[in-house]
Amino acid sequence: MTDIAPVLASADRNLQASLDRLFELVKIRSISTDPAFKADCRKAAEWLVAELTALGFDASIRDTPGHPMVVAHHAAVSENAPHALFYGHYDVQPVDPLNLWEDDPFEPAIKERDGRQVITGRGTSDDKGQLLTFLEACRAYKDVHGGLPLCITILFEGEEESGSPSLKPFLSANAAELKADYALVCDTGMWDKDTPAIAAALRGLVGEEIVVKAADRDLHSGLYGGAAANPILILSKILAGLHDDTGHITLPGFYDGVEETPSNIKAAWETLGRDAESFLGEIGLSIPSGEKGRSVLELTWARPTAEINGIIGGYTGDGFKTVIAAQASAKISFRLVGHQEPAKIRESFRAYVRSKIPADCTVEFHEHGGSPAIQLSYDSPVLTKAKNALSDEWPKPAIVIGMGGSIPIVGDFQKMLGMDSLLVGFGLTDDRIHSPNEKYDLQSFHKGIRSWVRILDALAA
Repeated sequence: MTDIAPVLASADRNLQASLDRLFELVKIRSISTDPAFKADCRKAAEWLVAELTALGFDASIRDTPGHPMVVAHHAAVSENAPHALFYGHYDVQPVDPLNLWEDDPFEPAIKERDGRQVITGRGTSDDKGQLLTFLEACRAYKDVHGGLPLCITILFEGEEESGSPSLKPFLSANAAELKADYALVCDTGMWDKDTPAIAAALRGLVGEEIVVKAADRDLHSGLYGGAAANPILILSKILAGLHDDTGHITLPGFYDGVEETPSNIKAAWETLGRDAESFLGEIGLSIPSGEKGRSVLELTWARPTAEINGIIGGYTGDGFKTVIAAQASAKISFRLVGHQEPAKIRESFRAYVRSKIPADCTVEFHEHGGSPAIQLSYDSPVLTKAKNALSDEWPKPAIVIGMGGSIPIVGDFQKMLGMDSLLVGFGLTDDRIHSPNEKYDLQSFHKGIRSWVRILDALAA
């Protein structure tokens, strides 16, 4: 480990210059989903290449069928240093509706909100401010020591906010160049403004749509009711049977690959003050509906789910129409954890549904995506080093959390490049990403830079 005190001092001393660079990047209207801003997306990529080159990286724009990638490499001071791939994205969400913004979304400024200094503007939190915390940490390190403690590859994409259509082909075509010991992903957040977090678990997803068909047309319920099969009733019974009275999911083999969360991790979660009352109270509820005997954080971070996302069938217009529908459909999503296999979950669900369909009725299935969960080792040396480094920087110790949703790039890195990812970011839940009046706390930006200085140093040890 090097003496990082002067590196941290450099980050502090040059904070205004770091903010100036962030303002320059935020002013570029890199909205990836709107073809009108194609030139702006390229301008953002060019800006990043220029900054990386000035930092001593071998940086270049890589064209794709969509918006370009930015790839850069920098050797470490030591030949035996670990190799990390840092990922971020330079594209941003559209700003509509513009009339709800308090200021021009592409004219960043420092404002005071709720007693905190914040940086306003589209992309300040998602993801321009986040990715620049890493670059500015590299700048501070080089300013003091003349080099970097890790061998670093940079990958910035310009289509994250529009589905990343070019990403998988690019990873496949450039796997040898991009592969590293592990990836660093900054597109995440803090637990609260004083407590940093590392995400170690991301739930996977299986989406299914089923269509149950019976008679060849809608039927008069007075003429046929009691004799003809009712697809809505059949579907309702199928869906109701997915859970037992304890909230347990009933599909055969569903829990294969699901591991219990380590007791020390659950104990740490219990100290966060996120109980059912506080979590569900915000949405007007109070009683957890999942597996009995589990905390709300365990239910949303570390347990699998089966949720009904939509049901369609029969007459749903104004008034009343006494029909037995010819068909009924439902959309169901399964959130996966641990080592559950999406293909096995899908087949188990389909076999269960088929077993409930009467002989003179039929069922169709329509697949809506599937991806496995990401589960990083809670005692990984990389995670432990980063956790300790973050704890040295922030007022409260870092915590290891799960995430109820998914970050596709993390799965792609694991599946296509054989790399686990360290997910560290400094966004807050009130940053209003994807919404009008997006912001990034000045503290998140400043201490984010300092945090990456500490993490780089710790990972090189």
